[in-house]
Amino acid sequence: LLGSGVTILLVSSLVNLFMRSYFLYQVHLYLGLVIFSAFILYDTQLIVEKFRRGDKDYVWQCVDLFIDFIAVFRRIMIILAQNKVRFLL
Repeated sequence: LLGSGVTILLVSSLVNLFMRSYFLYQVHLYLGLVIFSAFILYDTQLIVEKFRRGDKDYVWQCVDLFIDFIAVFRRIMIILAQNKVRFLL
């Protein structure tokens, strides 16, 4: 389900490259925020399950979470920057 969401994000990004639609950009932004937030939950649950099975590879598990947090952080920063620009206008 999450992989399909990332595929939808990729396709919408490629479509928007040619259409240059502000609405599609906003949908891509907020949908990406929801999907990568779900990835944080999924990866956290995966880490807990791996720990219960005895897998203690902390480095790669932290890298997975870090990538998810960076994706969410980028989208939040873009949203906040857009809101600031709208507020100043």
